Amino acid sequence: MSSREAILGAIRQNRPAGSYALPPLPDFEPLVGPDLVAEFADRLKRMGGRVAEAVPGGDPLAPVRERLATAKVVASAVPEVAGNRDLAQVANPGDLADVDVAVVRAVFGVAETGSVLFTQDELRVNAVAYLAQHLIVLLDLRDILINIQAAYRRPDFARAAYAVLHTGPSATADIEGVLIHGAQGVRSLTVVLMPRG
Repeated sequence: MSSREAILGAIRQNRPAGSYALPPLPDFEPLVGPDLVAEFADRLKRMGGRVAEAVPGGDPLAPVRERLATAKVVASAVPEVAGNRDLAQVANPGDLADVDVAVVRAVFGVAETGSVLFTQDELRVNAVAYLAQHLIVLLDLRDILINIQAAYRRPDFARAAYAVLHTGPSATADIEGVLIHGAQGVRSLTVVLMPRG
């Protein structure tokens, strides 16, 4: 028996009998204004990410085409962008360590924090959101929610076996406040506002 199985077995054995409802989720006054796209972009920028600005009526992917063209390995989980690493063929998540750019679609964004949500369905291989050097996220602007409470009320959390909120690229800072992006994960996170399908 592995340590994991032993720990989970002990939890199951000592769990109180019965079913217990989750505590109610309170409503909080929104900390953002009515322009959710602008608020989302501002908070994402504060966290080191960016929203790619496309020319109205033009190619929404134009701001990231150069990054895609210069990348040696592109892992795409979206039909809008062709990649050269098939995520369906990845047997070991560590095999994604050489991915230059990963392209995924977010379930939704959160204006209050500048976060985007992924589940196992969007990522296909959960590690792609951490091992790629650069992450390009497609987000429908109609899927930007006002705050975290609105996000938690969505059924995506209850349905998903894996759900994660990303807020900008990986970052770490020392006690003197020197901030380094990409220390343990993606070096850049770019959100492209692009309608679904």
